[in-house]
Amino acid sequence: MNVVRRLAVCAAVVAGSVLAPVAVASAAVTVPFQIDPAPFGNPNGSFDAPAVRCTAVVGEQPGTATITGGKEGRWGCLLSSEVRWLNLSTGASGAARLSDGLGGVPAEAALDTGTGQVVVSVMSAAGTITPGFAVFYVP
Repeated sequence: MNVVRRLAVCAAVVAGSVLAPVAVASAAVTVPFQIDPAPFGNPNGSFDAPAVRCTAVVGEQPGTATITGGKEGRWGCLLSSEVRWLNLSTGASGAARLSDGLGGVPAEAALDTGTGQVVVSVMSAAGTITPGFAVFYVP
């Protein structure tokens, strides 16, 4: 009887470990990161140029990540900026551009990175701005 109980517990642990990643992968996750303006070449920023808050949203669709703003309604990331990404698991890489935010649609870029550990960098084309980056897992 003791052996049966142990086997049941082991089977439950194995089943839980197999099913847990499926449950986690179905929910969208946001990974915040920031981009720091450096006015006049000052890498510490200043009070008149606050940090820009962006997020990477993963889990909405398999193998994709969306770079967008971290404020309410997905606003707050740099408009028309370049996004470069590298999938560390597969070696795939690419680039995209954040949209311009016109027509009341927040800036965002959809990246088809594939599944794996991904590093993303957002670089502004305007002014002296320290690129922001994030590393996250794309299910």
